[in-house]
Amino acid sequence: MNPIFLTIIFVPVIEIYLLIKIGSEIGAITTIFLIFITAILGIYYAKYEGLNTLRSGFNQLKRNETPTYEMLSGAAIAFAAVLLIIPGFATDLLGFLLIFPLTRKFIFNGLFKKFNNVNTRKNDFIDGEYEDLDEKDDR
Repeated sequence: MNPIFLTIIFVPVIEIYLLIKIGSEIGAITTIFLIFITAILGIYYAKYEGLNTLRSGFNQLKRNETPTYEMLSGAAIAFAAVLLIIPGFATDLLGFLLIFPLTRKFIFNGLFKKFNNVNTRKNDFIDGEYEDLDEKDDR
């Protein structure tokens, strides 16, 4: 099956399960309050980290370097902010993992290693140049 389809189905199921379990332990009002607090704190910290990433990207551009890590971090922070807005504890956990620089770097290093292994395969082609010859040049 399509992984996106499975995600659309299983994420709400997991969130509802966690909301029921945690709500039965700490109470409904406390659970709702906790959801709002994690969203507010997460968005505030996402704004802070986003501005730091933007500043770091501009510094790299001043040094004529490509801000690849900063671009990926910015996208991850934006995705994390969306996850923190969605009510639930599993999405909040994933959002906080993506917002904190230490865990974000750990996740990116794992992804870079995975994609570097794919790109380092030996290529079976020879790079060269060619030139078109007219019929007059053949004589």
